Amino acid sequence: MSNRSPREPGAAGPWTAVDIPDLTGRTAVVTGASAGLGAETARQLAARGARVVLACRSVDKGEYVAASIRQRSPDAELSVVQVDLASLASVRGAAARLRERFDRVDLLVNNAGTLFRDGPHKTVDGFEPTFATNHLGHFAFTGLLLDLLTAAPAGRVVAVSSRAAGYRRTVLDLGDLTYERRAYKPMFVYGQSKLANLLFAFELQRRLTDAGASLIALAAYPGVADSDFNKNLGGTARFLARPEMRWFSQLLTQTTAMGALPTLRACTDPSMNGGDYIGPNGRSKGHPVRREPAPRALDRQLATDLWAESERLTGVVYPFPLP
Repeated sequence: MSNRSPREPGAAGPWTAVDIPDLTGRTAVVTGASAGLGAETARQLAARGARVVLACRSVDKGEYVAASIRQRSPDAELSVVQVDLASLASVRGAAARLRERFDRVDLLVNNAGTLFRDGPHKTVDGFEPTFATNHLGHFAFTGLLLDLLTAAPAGRVVAVSSRAAGYRRTVLDLGDLTYERRAYKPMFVYGQSKLANLLFAFELQRRLTDAGASLIALAAYPGVADSDFNKNLGGTARFLARPEMRWFSQLLTQTTAMGALPTLRACTDPSMNGGDYIGPNGRSKGHPVRREPAPRALDRQLATDLWAESERLTGVVYPFPLP
């Protein structure tokens, strides 16, 4: 951890990890923390004193990351909870384990994301796996933890989205979320799930505002980070991830540490507000600033319809108005 103190409100200069305030006493849950951006997010939160739960599909990978974090931050309080976001039973089990251990959760980072290229096929619950993992699993997980989140004095839910949410051909068809009537194109499915992340975050914030809750919901996107996830993408991203193209990809991408900054700012910067969207100040890289989401991410009717369909598909009904 740097000895430099976090910036004073209104200070000039780009926001960096040294601006993360002290998080001692706070509990953070980070999904997909077994690698890449999730691991870096967990590392930085732990370095600032947060009690961090790594919610991972692979416990072994999660424990490996936890051990690496302890090497840099020996006093870090870390634990691993197994969760497969593509399985509603696993999501419910993970939420139940967290409820047994904590009476509040200050920060939930819905970071985990995937892209299945060999579709279409279905999860054990009958859903398309990319959409199930990236949206439905997080929707259910957040709902099952909502009372723990609202119990925190200044809780936050952060959805990690992608530029793919704003692509011109990204259209959310609520009538065919399993892709049974349309040609299955993995990147379009991924973009649809990332658009759903934004719609969910902004609709959650509207409902929290109406309920007078102190909990806020924000969204972030990392830009193009040099992580293993790019190897799963098609086209240019996959080409640039090849070892022989690393020299060129570094001109267009940023490190995992930089890619995690938008999420970390959304998580911790006291100047951020509910409904904010944080991303790099450049097209694909840079320091985190407030950005404007694609107009379709602000479609209230689409968000309301997605919410209702998500509750129906997952069986997780949010307790609004809050008790």
